Amino acid sequence: MDDQPTLPGNTPEYSVSEIAGALKRTVENAFGQVRVRGELTGFKRHASGHWYGAMKDERAVVDLVMFKGHAASLAFRPEDGLEVIATGKLTTFPGRSKYQIVVERMEPAGVGALLAQIEARRLKLAAEGLFDPQRKQALPFIPRVIGVVTSPTGAVIRDILHRLADRFPRPVLVWPVAVQGETSARQVAAAVRGFNAIARGGPVPRPDLIIVARGGGSIEDLAAFNEENVVRAVADSRIPVISAVGHETDTTLVDFAADWRAPTPTAAAERAVPVRADLIAQVAMLGARLDRAMARLVAQRRERAEALARQLPPARALLAMPVQRADDLFDRLPRGLKASAAFWRTRAMSAGAALRPALILARRDTAGRQLAQTGATLDRAGRAAIAADRARLVAGSVRLRPFLVATLAARATARLGEAGRLLGSLGPEQVLARGYALVLAPDGRPITTARAAGAETLLTIRFADGDTRVTTGLPVQERLL
Repeated sequence: MDDQPTLPGNTPEYSVSEIAGALKRTVENAFGQVRVRGELTGFKRHASGHWYGAMKDERAVVDLVMFKGHAASLAFRPEDGLEVIATGKLTTFPGRSKYQIVVERMEPAGVGALLAQIEARRLKLAAEGLFDPQRKQALPFIPRVIGVVTSPTGAVIRDILHRLADRFPRPVLVWPVAVQGETSARQVAAAVRGFNAIARGGPVPRPDLIIVARGGGSIEDLAAFNEENVVRAVADSRIPVISAVGHETDTTLVDFAADWRAPTPTAAAERAVPVRADLIAQVAMLGARLDRAMARLVAQRRERAEALARQLPPARALLAMPVQRADDLFDRLPRGLKASAAFWRTRAMSAGAALRPALILARRDTAGRQLAQTGATLDRAGRAAIAADRARLVAGSVRLRPFLVATLAARATARLGEAGRLLGSLGPEQVLARGYALVLAPDGRPITTARAAGAETLLTIRFADGDTRVTTGLPVQERLL
C-alpha cells in the first residue's frame, strides 16, 4: 500500500507568473489611488530621468517609483530625510516580489519641512563663505550690455525692457529659461555660467550686468532659486548679478549670493541704469558752472595783467639814468686827463728845484744836458701816460655804454615780454582758438550786435586760422555771383 501514488487534493496549482499577476491585480484593485505620508530614504534619480527610492516611518518601509513624466512637475528637489506626501497607485513589481507606490504627485508634508530644508542649505552655504559681503561686486554705473535670465514669455521680461527704455535704453541679451519645474534650476545655473563664458570682443557682446528675474509665487514655485547649483553659479559669477526673484516679501537663497537684491524685477531695472534725463540735466548744470568759472578766471587774469602793465615804467625812463651817467663820465674824462698831466708836470718841476745850486754851477753843461734829457724823458713819459690814461678812459666809456644799455634793455625787454605773453594768453586770439569768431566791419571795427551787423554790407569774420569775408543783405544767389 505504501507504493501507491498520492492523489492530488482540491488546492489549485498556479505558476509563479500567475500568482504574481493575481497579487498585482488584487493590490491594484484594493488600493487604486492612495496618499502616503512618510520620510524619503534612498531617493535617487536614474539616468533615464525616473526617480527611485522608498518611504518609511517608525515601523515600515514601502518602495516607490516616480516616472520621468510626473517628475518633471516637481516644484522642489526631493532629498533623503524630507517628509513628503506622495499620491499615486499601489502596485507590485513581480520581478522582485515587492510592492511599491507609483507616485504621480509629491509635495512636502508641510511648509515647515521645506523651510527647514532651505534653512539647512542656507547655513551650509553660508559656512562656506558664499554669502560674505566681501564677495559682493560693485554694480556698473552705466552697463553697456545687460544680460537677463528669465522666461521669454512672461510679464517679467516685458516689465524690465519697458523700465530700461524709460530710464536709459541699453542693449539687452535674454537667456530664456524655465523658471519653474524640475529642469529650472539646471537651466538657470547654465544661463549664469553661459553669460560668464562669453569672450570679450567676440561676435556676441559680453554683458556687464546680469539680472536673474522671476515673478512672485509660493515657496514651491520659487524652489529652483533655492537650489545649491543655482546659488553656487551666482556666487561664482565674475559679472555682477542682481537677484529679482519674486515679490518684495519673497526671499530665496539666490538673494543672499547675488551682488544686489531687488524687491521686484522692475526695481532691478531701476537699479541697473540711472535716469538719462537726470544725467543730461546734471551735465548741463556742471557745464554752465564751468563756463562761469572760466569767465571769472579770464576776467581776473585780464585785470591782473592790466594792473601789472600799468605798474611797468616806460622804457625811456628805465634807460634815462644809465644814459645820463655815461654822458657825465664822458664829460669828466678830458678834465681828468688835464689834471693828470698837471700833476706830473708839478712833480717834475719840484724835482728840478730840489737840485743843489753848486752842483748845477759845477756841472752846468753836463747837468744842463741831463736836465734837458730828463725833462724831455719826463715830458715824453707824462705825455705817454696821459695818452694811455685818455685811451683807457675812452675805451672804458665806449665799453661801458653798450653794456649798461644792453643790461637795462634786456631787463626791460624780459619784463615787457612776460607782460606781452600774459596779455597774449588773455587776448582775443586765444578765445578764437577755442572755437569763437570775431566779426569786423570793413574799417576794422568789431561788430558786437546783430543790429550793427545788419547795417553793414560787407563783414570780415576772423577765425583762429585766418579771415573770411561775407556779404549781408543780399540773396544767396547774388552772394554767389
